[in-house]
Amino acid sequence: MASVQDELPGLVIHTVRQPDDQSLSIQAQFETFHQLNPWVLRALETLTADYLQRGARRVGIGMLFEVLRWRYVTATEGDEFRLNNNYRSRYVRLLIERHPEWARAFEVRSLRTD
Repeated sequence: MASVQDELPGLVIHTVRQPDDQSLSIQAQFETFHQLNPWVLRALETLTADYLQRGARRVGIGMLFEVLRWRYVTATEGDEFRLNNNYRSRYVRLLIERHPEWARAFEVRSLRTD
């Protein structure tokens, strides 16, 4: 698995591995994706911490996903980064679970599907 250091200290980009079974529920797909790519959560934590340390009071998971996608493209050659938007709500919940002090920085809506 390739690893590339980006400009942000602590942000390390790895090759993305995708779940094989697309017939699973969104939650099960997310859990598989997260297990295959634990670095994505660490990258989102790094981006969130950096953004909040710079004085931001609110942060959007959509922005973090797009920044991570951009960083991935600029750090790799010819490797398509697929980060499913359906996972956004799950990642927000994980971020808050791991960093309760960030709860007020994110807007969390109820899940529509399991």
